[in-house]
Amino acid sequence: MAPDPLDRLDVDRERFDALVDAALDQIPDELASLVRNVVVLVEDEPPAGEPADLLGLYDGVALTERDSMYGATLPDRIFIFRNPLLEFCASEEELVEEVRITVVHEVAHHFGISDERLHDLGYA
Repeated sequence: MAPDPLDRLDVDRERFDALVDAALDQIPDELASLVRNVVVLVEDEPPAGEPADLLGLYDGVALTERDSMYGATLPDRIFIFRNPLLEFCASEEELVEEVRITVVHEVAHHFGISDERLHDLGYA
């Protein structure tokens, strides 16, 4: 259960960005080297039209869906949403883990792994 928003963690942007960087650094090199044409962005809130409690979002074409015509395109984007994550977590330790899970979840979408499969693997 998410904590009361009034009790939201107070983690500044610099520290939060460092948590995202640390989560990215934990991705094994053999997988990280396969990530192609992707940028990871931290935003405070999800975009309009998305659920307010959305923790992350992959916006792009998964590697499994790219064909020989794929090229000369803007990078895919992985968004990590700071405020929903801060509201979701009760402690900084929990935040570290949820940021890691969210980053892995969104990177997995780049590899074409579905939400259902990620749920089965514990990354939902």
